[in-house]
Amino acid sequence: MSLLTVSGLTQGFAEKTLYEDANFVLNKEDHMGVTGQNGVGKSTLIKILTGEILPDEGSVKWQNKLSVGYLDQYAKLTPGLTMRDFLKTAFDQLYQDEARLNQLYIDYSESGDESLLTKAGRLQTYLEENNFYDLDTEIDRVASGLGLAELGFGRDVSQLSGGQRSKLILAKLLLEQPQVLVLDEPTNYLDVGHIDWLVDYLNDFTGAFIVVSHDYDFLGRITNCIIDIDFGTITRYTGTLKQAMRQKEANRQTYMKAYANQQRQITKTEAYIRKNKAGTRAKSARSRQKQLDRMEILTPPQNGKKAKFDFPYVETASNLLLQTQDLVIGYDQALVKEAFNFSVGNGEKVAITGFNGIGKTTLLKTLLGQIPPIYGGFDLSATAKLAYFKQDLTWPNQNMTPLQYLESEFDQKKPKELRQALARMGLTAQLAMSPLKELSGGEQEKVKLAEMQFEPANLLFLDEPTNHLDNETKDSLRKAIVNFPGGVIIVSHERDFFRGDWVDKVVDIEAMNN
Repeated sequence: MSLLTVSGLTQGFAEKTLYEDANFVLNKEDHMGVTGQNGVGKSTLIKILTGEILPDEGSVKWQNKLSVGYLDQYAKLTPGLTMRDFLKTAFDQLYQDEARLNQLYIDYSESGDESLLTKAGRLQTYLEENNFYDLDTEIDRVASGLGLAELGFGRDVSQLSGGQRSKLILAKLLLEQPQVLVLDEPTNYLDVGHIDWLVDYLNDFTGAFIVVSHDYDFLGRITNCIIDIDFGTITRYTGTLKQAMRQKEANRQTYMKAYANQQRQITKTEAYIRKNKAGTRAKSARSRQKQLDRMEILTPPQNGKKAKFDFPYVETASNLLLQTQDLVIGYDQALVKEAFNFSVGNGEKVAITGFNGIGKTTLLKTLLGQIPPIYGGFDLSATAKLAYFKQDLTWPNQNMTPLQYLESEFDQKKPKELRQALARMGLTAQLAMSPLKELSGGEQEKVKLAEMQFEPANLLFLDEPTNHLDNETKDSLRKAIVNFPGGVIIVSHERDFFRGDWVDKVVDIEAMNN
């Protein structure tokens, strides 16, 4: 029996249909991945499945009494609660049972009622069967796997960064062990080692799960079936991600041919109707019009327009753009044991690696002058011109459209130039005029990248620029970075993004802490 049955699902956004009359199921053994380009409705689908929004049409039916756990990255964290206390809330019911057990023993000591002892024995057995006395060990295991343990279990949850907060919420969800996991971009704030741990966890997970991720390396390692959103519908594929993508491409070619043939037939028929609707063949023309009216029109293929990145370059005569000198970073105390001593030459591409929270973003902010160094320093070339991509998707006003946002940032630019920059990122005119809060994560990221088209530089600072991007867009971004004549410092947790030999240097902060 299916755990989830989706029937006749239709959902629109503004004037765009995301999917129409879509059907799929989730079975007990399914480790399901969700794929599709930015903006096709992957996160919207997750919100529909979890009941956060209602579909325009269709039904979503979960099996009765099924526990479904959803990664809600916006869950409320109570200030004053430690990390360990928050993780222990995953086992609230068991801790309540322990309190009942203790009360039964207290009541027995006062009354001598043997029935209380019998109840206590049953409750004791239940707690043991549910590994209650090993909960701290399990909390330590999951927290360590996701890189939380090194932050300190006594840390107040209100002191956590956005990435640390997301990891804590993910850890609690995994500890709850629901029968079905629903995860939307779970790797966004995880480094390579912690992604490896999550891969092992999910492969050993005995329940079913649905995962949205733009990290295809991660998705390919954990899934045994795929649902892909394309052409306004949802298609289910059984097998590996590579097998699904091969089948999708074959389906795409078949669909494109069918669509082209149908369009030719429609054009030919409409021409016949126009020519003959008032002549001796009017009856035949009316008959063909009826055929057209009954025809099931295929959805036009998405234009598939790839984002075209072209970071504007400012000439510099300097071969050396940046040099760190015994640089120690941090806030109240040093974040990294070893001091930084590295350089970035003109044309050099430098990758910064290390687990989340180790100091990658702090390093970038220090080099940008936003945070003072604890010790040491760095020299920037007098002709260095910097541009910075921040990983967080925050806006001055989420009700602004992408076009309005760019107009507020670059009031000297003509609206036509700004629209063209958004179009080069693959954002349609409709998306350019939609509120930022209604755009997907990938579409919002493209707005930030469009902003960089008006910031000529010779040294780029890119902090997790791939978090929400689909595979095709990531490929375009990689090419733009490689082709950029200046220096680049980039942070990314996706090892697949660094494939090839285009990275000239790697600054491994983890190794500096050993």
